[in-house]
Amino acid sequence: MKTFAQLREQFPLFRYWGYRIETTPHQICFTYDFEIVGLAQFHPTWTIDRIHVKDFDEQDEIIQKLVFSIGMVELSSYWKITCSPVVEIMGAKLDEQQLMWWKKQYYWGLGEFFYTNGIQTDMSDFMHLKSLGNAFAHTKGTKALNGCLIPVGGGKDSIVTMELLKHLDMPQYCYIINGRKATADSARIAGFTNDSVVLVKRTLDPNMLECNRQGYLNGHTPFSALVAFSATLYAYLNNLRYVVLSNEDSANESTVAGTMINHQYSKSFQFEQDFQMYEQAYINSGVSYFSLLRGWSELQIAAEFAKHEQYHAAFRSCNAGSKEDIWCGNCPKCLFVYLILAPFLSAKQEQAIFKEDLLEKQELCDTFEKLIGYQAEKPFECVGSRDEINTAICMRIAQMNEQKQELPFLLRHYVTLPQYQQYKDRGNPYAHYFNEENLIPTPFLHLVKE
Repeated sequence: MKTFAQLREQFPLFRYWGYRIETTPHQICFTYDFEIVGLAQFHPTWTIDRIHVKDFDEQDEIIQKLVFSIGMVELSSYWKITCSPVVEIMGAKLDEQQLMWWKKQYYWGLGEFFYTNGIQTDMSDFMHLKSLGNAFAHTKGTKALNGCLIPVGGGKDSIVTMELLKHLDMPQYCYIINGRKATADSARIAGFTNDSVVLVKRTLDPNMLECNRQGYLNGHTPFSALVAFSATLYAYLNNLRYVVLSNEDSANESTVAGTMINHQYSKSFQFEQDFQMYEQAYINSGVSYFSLLRGWSELQIAAEFAKHEQYHAAFRSCNAGSKEDIWCGNCPKCLFVYLILAPFLSAKQEQAIFKEDLLEKQELCDTFEKLIGYQAEKPFECVGSRDEINTAICMRIAQMNEQKQELPFLLRHYVTLPQYQQYKDRGNPYAHYFNEENLIPTPFLHLVKE
């Protein structure tokens, strides 16, 4: 593995040259041009089928700004290979406030990457961002926007959002990036047809994968920021007013206790606020981006999801098993979902979903201790807060004790830990929880507050 300091010295300059838009009767493709000067060039792509694009005017200033901004997020995946100290933006002119906004998003969005690679740096020094391009031409049109675009990942959260939005009388579409069986099945079960499911293909440049193989720096990048800009673009192209996310309150909790390092930074309320501010100030598409579930806890989402049995066999949240459309049964995400659903599903129901009893797996003990906060560092996955997980476990233990059932291995281990004494008599404080710190528009509030 090459070191951070060595790579910055050897490759001091990264350039975002710009992007190309290619249209055919069947699709629209955005190709981005990046370069680590002296190492490699990279050309990742985004492709949308024309059947899902109602109106595409390549000269529209808003379209140009959103396509460019997708590239600004993609930049982080390629910059992190060498962490070049100077980044030159050649494809557009950004003012100082915009440059500071992007630096903040890179710094916190790459917090896990810095931490796991042992990189010590600060906001002022990790990147010197320069804008050397031309301003966008002012050719913006006006649009009347109505309806919702729902990013769907195949897990329980977006399923709950789709079910809640069924009560609203407005056009609704699903938005899926690099779809898999679980996402398609979730949308189908929710009642969305092929005409209302948007599939977007994102490709990574093979040169990046080759750099990873050769031992250059690698790690987590803020994927949900890509969802934010790309979904806003698609909503604008289709005259939809709202991009409705499914990020919950616990996405705000740091992954490493006592720090601001958060695997879910681009799902956090801080990012949601920042994105809304930036979009309104510098793009102004008229599209509103917000999370419908921001006021809810993971426990409330799990309780709501448990009611919709038609999805139980189809949903998937496991990244390790995503290509095979399975729950791997060995990762932190599998164990978290098992635990958070435990108070609301029977052991038989959970084992039907996961094909085994994860609470009997002794090899998951280390992961279990990280999830409950017995160890300071949570797994770097999209999982709920330590407080919610402990609450769910104690609810399940109380249910089993009441029914005089023997506790499985991980729960027997849990009752020996200090977390059990802390949480066992507290009950469920989330039953009527609602975090008022959210950006949910008024027409949607009643769906989640009632």
